[in-house]
Amino acid sequence: MGSIFTTIALPVALAIVMFGLGLGLTRQDFGLILKHPKVTLVALACQVIVMPVVCFGLVLAFGLPPELAVGMMLLAAAPGGTSANLVSHVFRGDVALNISLTAVNSVLALVTLPVMVNLSAQYFDVQSVQMGSPFQVVRDVFVIVLLPVILGMLTRAWRPGWAQRMDRPVRLVSAVILVLVLLGAIAANWDLLRVEFGRLAMITVLFCLISLSVGLLVPRWFGATRRQSIATSFEIGIHNATLAIVVAQTVLNSVELSLPAAVYGVLMVPLALGFGALLRTRVRLRPDPVV
Repeated sequence: MGSIFTTIALPVALAIVMFGLGLGLTRQDFGLILKHPKVTLVALACQVIVMPVVCFGLVLAFGLPPELAVGMMLLAAAPGGTSANLVSHVFRGDVALNISLTAVNSVLALVTLPVMVNLSAQYFDVQSVQMGSPFQVVRDVFVIVLLPVILGMLTRAWRPGWAQRMDRPVRLVSAVILVLVLLGAIAANWDLLRVEFGRLAMITVLFCLISLSVGLLVPRWFGATRRQSIATSFEIGIHNATLAIVVAQTVLNSVELSLPAAVYGVLMVPLALGFGALLRTRVRLRPDPVV
């Protein structure tokens, strides 16, 4: 049963989620980055460079076991998920920017995820991780991440009416799948998780809050508007935990590596909602410059 869950159920579940993401994307979403190149580059730099460095520092500070350390680095390399778009909408962020960043970072993940996993596994000397050849890892990540997104975009281009009708049902199914994947990952290794939950909860909460803060403040320092800063905050602060779980269990053949993402996936949305509420009621960003 565990093998069927890992080899069939998890990849299919993620494919549905990523297909739903693709249904909401168009080629114009990638073109939007040209309208705000500085904000986009700063946000992507925070996602691809800054947060993995921060995560690496946290891993060393908390002294996580090697497998959990690599799992945290895998989580840090995961792009933002569809939840980021939803939370950004709730708190009046620039959702178009969220969608563009999600689209671009999903493409970048084809390279960043395998690179991060390989470097982390080598540094922490995790021999149990069955990564295979770099080409195989890139191929697997493409199949489970990028290909469903492309199929979703093609479906929207060819059958826009059907795609529009299916948008809400697919979103609802995706939300259910996200919950089931998280619960499955927790149940699959409950004994180990029970031992490590305290430490994993602390580091994932801290990592999430730092991600949200970096995503809010750094783009703002570089001239992003208030709505753009809110969007980048949630885009950088809400990682695609489902993707990290599926890569850990199906590509890397390790349930243990998926535990940080499982804990993070449970905690990230409440943390993001609390952060957004605090931002709305207590934190006052300086006004946008008058043009």
